[in-house]
Amino acid sequence: MASSLTCTGVIWALLSFLCAATSCVGFFMPYWLWGAQLGKPVSFGTFRRCSYPVHDESRQTMVMVEECGRYASFQGIPSAEWRICTIVTGLGCGLLLLVALTALMGCCVSELISRTVGRVAGGIQFLGGLLIGAGCALYPLGWDSEEVRQTCGYISGQFDLGLPLIHLIIIQPGVVPGMQDIKG
Repeated sequence: MASSLTCTGVIWALLSFLCAATSCVGFFMPYWLWGAQLGKPVSFGTFRRCSYPVHDESRQTMVMVEECGRYASFQGIPSAEWRICTIVTGLGCGLLLLVALTALMGCCVSELISRTVGRVAGGIQFLGGLLIGAGCALYPLGWDSEEVRQTCGYISGQFDLGLPLIHLIIIQPGVVPGMQDIKG
């Protein structure tokens, strides 16, 4: 099988795929923000949530449904900032995935990736990384939404969570993501 990539290009293709895959997994997981509500753990992503309160008609109380899922509609996402974050981060992940899959195809197909195509792919990859970084920077702007305030205590606001743990997912093109907990 002929390749249009050098040894360095093959390493770039593999690292690009690893980075794109971890970025996409981080984007789709609803574990960006952790808190508690009604004594149950609650977590949020940009467009997904785990555990949510519902009104139990038979007992006339609020109960927690302990399952993960997407919001019912795009407008159901708690804040405009999280809706923008979802779009921006999703676009960034899509661009990284596009470049990574093209680079992996370049490992198998001769004359697919030239020097110019490689540079353009690198630029697209850089743009994807910037979009993901911008999405991560926008995420804390939604911490003042009612759902987050119920979960994190009513002292939370933009860039000020109050009580819960923040799961920071550090995603940089070419670097394996790391995760660390920070007390709010």
